[in-house]
Amino acid sequence: MPDSATIRLDWDKIDDLKFADESQAARALSDKIGFSTEDCEAVRRDAINLVERARASTKVAGLMESFLQEFGLSNNEGLALMCLAEALLRVPDAETVDRLIAERISSGEWGGHVGKSAHWLVNASTLGLMLTGSVVHVDRDAKKNPGVYMKRLTQKLGEPVIRAATMQAMKILGEQFVLGRTISAAIKRGHKTAGRLHSFDMLGEAARTHADAARYHKRYLDAIAAVGKTRGEGKIEDVDGVSVKLSALHPRYHAVKESSVFDELYPLVLEQAEAARAMNISLCLDAEESDRLVISLKILERLSREPSLADWQGLGLAIQAYQKRCDAVIENIIALGRETGRRFLVRLVKGAYWDSEIKFAHQMGWPDFPVWTTKAATDLNYLACARRMLTAPEAIYSQFATHNAFSLCAVRRLAEQAGVAEYEFQRLHGMGEPLYNAARDAFGGSPMRIYAPVGSHEDLLPYLVRRLLENGANTSFVHSFLDKDVPAEDVASGPFDGAETIDRHPFIALPPRLYGEHRENSAGVDLSQVAVRDRLAKVQAKLDAELPLACGPIVRGKMYETEPFNHASPINQHSIVSILNNADDELIETAFETAHDAHRDWNRLGGLKRAEILRAMGDVLESETDRLIALMTREGGKTLADGVAEVREAVDFCRFYAREAETKFGAPVRLPGPAGETNHL
Repeated sequence: MPDSATIRLDWDKIDDLKFADESQAARALSDKIGFSTEDCEAVRRDAINLVERARASTKVAGLMESFLQEFGLSNNEGLALMCLAEALLRVPDAETVDRLIAERISSGEWGGHVGKSAHWLVNASTLGLMLTGSVVHVDRDAKKNPGVYMKRLTQKLGEPVIRAATMQAMKILGEQFVLGRTISAAIKRGHKTAGRLHSFDMLGEAARTHADAARYHKRYLDAIAAVGKTRGEGKIEDVDGVSVKLSALHPRYHAVKESSVFDELYPLVLEQAEAARAMNISLCLDAEESDRLVISLKILERLSREPSLADWQGLGLAIQAYQKRCDAVIENIIALGRETGRRFLVRLVKGAYWDSEIKFAHQMGWPDFPVWTTKAATDLNYLACARRMLTAPEAIYSQFATHNAFSLCAVRRLAEQAGVAEYEFQRLHGMGEPLYNAARDAFGGSPMRIYAPVGSHEDLLPYLVRRLLENGANTSFVHSFLDKDVPAEDVASGPFDGAETIDRHPFIALPPRLYGEHRENSAGVDLSQVAVRDRLAKVQAKLDAELPLACGPIVRGKMYETEPFNHASPINQHSIVSILNNADDELIETAFETAHDAHRDWNRLGGLKRAEILRAMGDVLESETDRLIALMTREGGKTLADGVAEVREAVDFCRFYAREAETKFGAPVRLPGPAGETNHL
């Protein structure tokens, strides 16, 4: 764990905003940006100009733009392609992959897409199997009904061939968004065009083992050495850099593992930072899931105070505008920069994990989402955060990652109003080139950096799927930017219309309302927050002071003492948790008789009354969540996460069966007599 001298800012305080009320927070964003009506109209005119310039000068769109123009992810074909990608990513056995491929291929109207795209690779993908690197030759029948053709092809060649071909097609598609398989190849390719800046990112999902982490660490060190070796002249902001995902450096990179993170992960990222300093290039800590935000900021602060990095101005981070805490993060970064004399390189992105953040919040029973639920709120927050960054050029070198014409033009205007000339734009490799070509022609000026992924085949598909999910919606700017059927005015529209009355998404249920009118979702416990863990620790300490607890059989509301014996914690045999009393034969017989009477009385209550009791039981269990977790920790040796899951499952069962009792057995149950009694639940 870092000591108080290395972390002074209260990063945990920003978690107060993690689940902020979205409607109230979103309606304040427009004022934070400070644009007048004239500003908004001027930005909109500039954005329309960029769209029209790009469309006029681009004969063939890039692969991503072409792909998304042809396949929106709300039609059968787009969904089929995503299902194929998901199958290749997630399904462990070949048989299931084969069945899914066959199902997905036959589900789309592929004929409507044949030959429609200006990009040859998209057309190839439409009919689309790449067999040993070459396009399958198809006959006339295939063009009339590709679904039938694909079925025949599967029957002729066999599922394993089709599976391999589909994998190859997805790899070829994915490779268009990766600058090189190795860092040397990526640098060589990137430097073919003079004047381009890059931030090289070594692809790879989170480390699952320490061996994975060691392998990724070496790849990052090799990348830093290679980028530094080819470093050109100029300030650190004017040369290539490297981005690192902290989750690649430790298999347990979680907030609840803070001690092991600082003991085991931190030395690795410090070694990388020292290597970057030696080469005088930048190192950016990439943004990841919202639960890892605070711990990543603590790592950043400790790095910023390291004596070995004192004279280096290349430390950077990425922050996500779709998170409600983004503005508070910037405030703290500015304070840290001013205190340490640093100017951080801050990459402002909108965020690439939105779908999983929403689903995870539902799954975990949070009170709200950590991210905005609407694109308009995210776009507004992006500009509000951009303005805040530009107010402190001495502490932040601003880097704005966007593929949106309105956002680009709005940032330019914000920079002009702030009097800031030193900042840069960023785009993903393989995307956004027409926009930035148009911006260069229209405005000249601002540097542009390419976020350049580097990786081999096994790393391509996760990255590709993330990019498709991030940009594939039919409302996405990337989807419609070069589509001349969409008016330029619509593409260039900003988020300000209705900003004063903006609300959360009407069709995305809050986590507590996940099940709609049927029942309330059980409330979760966010263990990533220090305040929550501190609260649980206090409850645990209070319980520990009461141990050992006297426990025994309870029959007819009375606890009986028989022959007591000590029960130790399964994780600490020296800790006596309770003094237990086992039931004797007489008590067991009495319990059976009591249960029989209670069973008859329970059935006679009827569904509505039983539902009332079950729901009240669930509410009581939920209100005692912290104490129940503490009991399970000591009595059963459960982790905090397991304890949360146990309580939530019990609460969910109570509420589920309460609903069942109401809907199926709403009227009081009339029983014919003891012989006919049944337990309807």
